[in-house]
This record gives sequence, structure tokens and C-alpha cells, in this order.
Amino acid sequence: MTDETEKQTAEKVRKPRGPKPGAGVSGGAQPGAGRPPFVPTAEQRALVRELSGLGIPQTQIKLLVRPGGIALETLLEHFREDLDIGKAEANTKMARSLFSKGMKGDVASMIWWTKTQMRWSETQKLEVTGANGGPMQTVDLSKVSTEALLELSKAIADAAPEDHDRAPRLN
Repeated sequence: MTDETEKQTAEKVRKPRGPKPGAGVSGGAQPGAGRPPFVPTAEQRALVRELSGLGIPQTQIKLLVRPGGIALETLLEHFREDLDIGKAEANTKMARSLFSKGMKGDVASMIWWTKTQMRWSETQKLEVTGANGGPMQTVDLSKVSTEALLELSKAIADAAPEDHDRAPRLN
């Protein structure tokens, strides 16, 4: 390379990058470009609160906030408190109504309350016995070979009536 060529190459390498003087900024976010930020209205907040209280899923609420809907992330970012309060207000109204019915003697409400709020439950006792009420007969198969178990399974399946509800045959 000649001294002149080396000098030109060195100048190119040292030139700062960036916009040319007088040129606009290129790349990246541009001032005023894109969609304006979402700002919820009082009507939208009331709607979200009501729908949340009615038990409508958030994936459906986001479609009803405005024409064309909003992203789920936008719903959660801007309406988190409205979603929570709507659900809490509805639960409170329902609890008041249920409690009032129970206090007036509505048996179904009283039973539901005792089961869910007082942790009461109905229990059933199931006893399993062997023949004629005797003890269950058990067989220890832990020492039986796999081959013998497969033969036993086949024999039981062959002896059983054709029943689609029975366990599948082991092969």
C-alpha cells in the first residue's frame, strides 16, 4: 500500500459514526411516532369492574373495553385494581345475600355456609369385608415371577365375561 492509500484508510476508520450534520435521527423510537399511550376512561373502568364482578374471564373483558379490544397485558397494567375490586364487590354482595337467606331459615343456604365457611362436611363410612362378612382374603404376589403374573392375568381375562368396563388385559 502507498502512504496515500494508508492515510485514506485511516481517515475512514477514524470517522465518527452517526447522522450527518443537518440530518434527522435514524433508527429507534421517533418522537410522536406509533400509537398514543392507552389512557383508560371512567366508563371503561366501570365496565371492567362490572364484568369482573360478573365473573367474565379477563380474556373476554379485554375484547369489550373498546372497539377492537386491548391486549391482556394492557388490561392488567391499567385495570388491575378495577378487576380486583369488581370481584371483591360481587363476592361481598353474594355473601350478604347468602347469609341473609340462611339467617331467615333457608336450609340449603345454611348447609352451604356450614360446609364452606365452617369446614363442616358429611362423612360416609364404607366397610369392605370378605365372604359372609369375614375378613378379606389377600395373596402376596411380590415373590411371583413376571411370567407367572402374565399367565395369571391371561387366565383371569379369558374366564371373565366380555365387559368393556374391566381392566385391560396385560400382555
